[in-house]
Amino acid sequence: MVRLLKRALVPARLRRAVRGRLDARYVLRPDHRRDLAEVLGKVRELSGEVAALRAEGERLRAEVERLRGRTSGVTVSREQTRRWDDAHRLALETATAMDRTLQNEVLLWQAVDRARAEAEGTLEAGDAPAATGPGRAGFSGGPA
Repeated sequence: MVRLLKRALVPARLRRAVRGRLDARYVLRPDHRRDLAEVLGKVRELSGEVAALRAEGERLRAEVERLRGRTSGVTVSREQTRRWDDAHRLALETATAMDRTLQNEVLLWQAVDRARAEAEGTLEAGDAPAATGPGRAGFSGGPA
């Protein structure tokens, strides 16, 4: 492409104003070189950190593989397993017995309320006694 260049007389004041605006928009070469040198220094620093992190990752992978290859240091004897199984079985039996005991307590207090209501003559046929207050169904602590 052919450049056409025409020269014209431009007042010095206008020329300085235009050049000042253009210079403000662009970075000067020394500033640009200094910025590039700073960025190169940071890139070198970060590449060193990346290399150190890679080495650390490889060291950790090797440690994991070493630990995976090793058998567990804990051994469990048959006696310990039998005792743990017995303890678990006893805990389940205790929980079942406690549940049964609490259900029987509720039934007992319902029977006490029913007998009390029959003694007072307030129980109609088919009516259930009110289960509120202490000593009623769901509460323990003796008769009210």
